[in-house]
Amino acid sequence: MMNAKAQPIIVIKKKGGHGGHHGGAWKVAYADFVTAMMSLFIVLWLMGSSEKVKIAVAGYFNDPKGTGTLLGTTMSGKGASMSQAASDALQKLKDKLEEEIKERKELEKLSKQIEITITAEGLRIELIEDKNGTFYQSGSARLSDNGQELLALLAKELSTLPNELLIEGHTDATPYSTDTNYGNWELSADRANSARRILQQDGVRGDQVTQVRGYADQFLRVKSNPFDPSNRRISILVKNSGGGEALAPVAGTRVVGGDQGALTPKAAAGQAQTAGSPPAPAPVPVNVPAKPSAGTPAAKPGFMDRIKGMMPGAKK
Repeated sequence: MMNAKAQPIIVIKKKGGHGGHHGGAWKVAYADFVTAMMSLFIVLWLMGSSEKVKIAVAGYFNDPKGTGTLLGTTMSGKGASMSQAASDALQKLKDKLEEEIKERKELEKLSKQIEITITAEGLRIELIEDKNGTFYQSGSARLSDNGQELLALLAKELSTLPNELLIEGHTDATPYSTDTNYGNWELSADRANSARRILQQDGVRGDQVTQVRGYADQFLRVKSNPFDPSNRRISILVKNSGGGEALAPVAGTRVVGGDQGALTPKAAAGQAQTAGSPPAPAPVPVNVPAKPSAGTPAAKPGFMDRIKGMMPGAKK
């Protein structure tokens, strides 16, 4: 006889970890708060920054790798902004060069292989090869007769300018040869150098060409076809100096052939003074902040300046 009742089974469950304020949820919320505050301060800093800083920040996001600082590396150019006066001067030079090329029958047939464009860096003149090798023989850095004549024409015009010149050599992706000691890198540099020699021989000043570069097949013109003949080209960049008077002729410059050179701007200035002309005025500095006159109250520090002053280690 079972008088005693069955005892109930009691199960005790223990929860692991910590609860309440010992949990990690508050860390996520705090991290979101700190991120939002950082974003707020960055926006406030940008709003109070100068236009130069805003352009620099925007430039970073447009070109994170920084390749835009290398002049002449792209077809469109990523150099400094150009004034309207400088753009108009470059357009006039472009029109003049195209007209002179058309006037020469032996060069007119090559007009499709001569491309002149205006970029933010300046005026880019490109001599584009075809499958027959118009300007250079295949695998050679020796200029053809047409190439020498065209460069002589360009030298006549470019030597009258104060602008610096940059010369680039490019090849396609076709392996140069089985010789491991000479390849597309050497060929592109040698072709750019041979163009420099012809330009300086026909009047371009020795200090006018500031850079000669060989890029091999790193900057293809037709990226979809690395073996396209038009990837083989020589680029001459008339660098934009940023001012409206950028393409004004250099006083006293003369174009001569052979080993003689053109008068440098310094020599031309010396001749002008010898002839009794007044010396050229000294260049006026730009972007120099004006000093406050006496009695003018100093500008109040901005919001970000006050925050910087509160930072540890800030100068009082």
